[in-house]
Amino acid sequence: MLQNLHVKNLALIDETEVDFGPGLNILTGETGAGKSILLGSVGLALGGRYSADMLRNGAGSGLVELTFSVDEERVREKLEALDIFPEDGMVTLSRKLMEGRSISRVNGENVSMSTLRDAAGILIDIHGQHDSQTLLNRKNHLALLDLSARGELAPLKEKMRTAYREYQDICRKEEEVSLDEEGRRRELSLAEFEVNEIEEAAPVPGEDEELELLYRRMTESRRIRDAIAETYRYTCEDVSANASDCLSRAIRAFQEAAEFDDSAAELYSQLLDADSLLNDFNRELSEYAKSFEFSEDEFRETEERLNLLNHLKAKYGKNVNDILAYCEEKKKRIEQLNDYDAFIRDLEKKKENALKKVEEISGKLRKVREKHASAFAEEIRRQMTELNFLDTRLEIRVSDSGHYSANGRDEAEFYLAVNPGEPLKPLSNIASGGELSRIMLAIKAVLADEEDTPTLIFDEIDAGISGITADKVGEKLGLIGKSRQVICITHLPQIAAVADVHFVIRKEAAEGKARTVIERLDEESSVRELARILGGSKITDTILESAREMKELGKSDR
Repeated sequence: MLQNLHVKNLALIDETEVDFGPGLNILTGETGAGKSILLGSVGLALGGRYSADMLRNGAGSGLVELTFSVDEERVREKLEALDIFPEDGMVTLSRKLMEGRSISRVNGENVSMSTLRDAAGILIDIHGQHDSQTLLNRKNHLALLDLSARGELAPLKEKMRTAYREYQDICRKEEEVSLDEEGRRRELSLAEFEVNEIEEAAPVPGEDEELELLYRRMTESRRIRDAIAETYRYTCEDVSANASDCLSRAIRAFQEAAEFDDSAAELYSQLLDADSLLNDFNRELSEYAKSFEFSEDEFRETEERLNLLNHLKAKYGKNVNDILAYCEEKKKRIEQLNDYDAFIRDLEKKKENALKKVEEISGKLRKVREKHASAFAEEIRRQMTELNFLDTRLEIRVSDSGHYSANGRDEAEFYLAVNPGEPLKPLSNIASGGELSRIMLAIKAVLADEEDTPTLIFDEIDAGISGITADKVGEKLGLIGKSRQVICITHLPQIAAVADVHFVIRKEAAEGKARTVIERLDEESSVRELARILGGSKITDTILESAREMKELGKSDR
């Protein structure tokens, strides 16, 4: 649910905050007060198009920020799939607007525009008069039908996606391996050469690392041998003064003192330990020195072997394991090329089986869609009747698109007749803008329990309607508001009267500048705003009474 909207330095808006409530939120106001600006700011926060002239005059930057509470588990899972994790159950989408550019953030972290749009699509759904034009594109009709049958279609569609992906992979492989005889011979010759080169070298996993370590020891051996020799000289070889001889003399000198008392004996024992440690050190140093004794032949053989392995790595992989894996892959390819006709036949068989699986699942999708199409159409038609479409007929026709996709092979189209005696025609051929808005509202009412989007915004869905139809639209918005949050901008009192939360948008002048402000209305203020819509600038007691009655009727209808 959209909890808060914060807008700063946008068009006529200096700075404003709106705390929305659950259910049906209605926004009203005079023409030109800035209702479209407010909705446009929401669109900007959701990744809409931005240009610098949208900023308030004289402002260097602007900000639009939307804060949502996330309660539904399915919504949370979708957000987490985008690596967006609600903080204390809240998600904030913001967009800082500057000269020629903007910065998008989710929960304070910079994100790409695509991520912002993806997150917005999960949290909020905006429907303006122009957005209802999506109904004119029949590609969207199948998505609506599938949403109505999601419970039954979801597992089938997942199987279809998997099967179609497998079929595509086989088709791609078939294209990649398709060769004429000359091409087959060339590839076979190259593969055999590569396998022979690797097998003749007979690399062993880990060998390259061992050789590199050995090679470094060899190249550094002279310097290390010199260091060992000098150390050995100081510890036991130097005839004039080495550590071993000095310790032996010290032991002999201190032996008599050690027999004198316990303290001297303890020190004598430590001296013996030092002599023992030094002898052990000298033995190990001697062995260590032997490990750096390399012949010229050993050095040359190591260098040549390492060069060979590095040559193979440059051609076939970054390490010996990669080289061996490449070799195995080429051996399999050689088997395929040696019996190329059988390999192609096997691939064609796999392709045929994959296509049969795609056809089978696509057929099941078709049956489910056809089964649900009539029920879905009847539900929409019933909702349309409640929106004052009289004697309307509606069909959803499922047909063959002529090609497979991850969604099957179907396409769907809405056919409508709005007057008695008229033939059914494609929706795009007969519906007006106002009718499209009401049809979309009818569809949203049917799909209220299927869609996960917790917040719906309707912008001037009342265009081109009045009277009883306006009453019906208000009732329908109130109905949808029972299952999710609805935000609606309207000029009609019949719709405003149904509000759970009512806001008024006004334009004020201050310090020679116009600015848009928004105010949440209490019960009495809401009645006065309804009276303004009903009676204009002259609000009489009769108009006020009518507004109050309309408000009460709006509540009773809910």
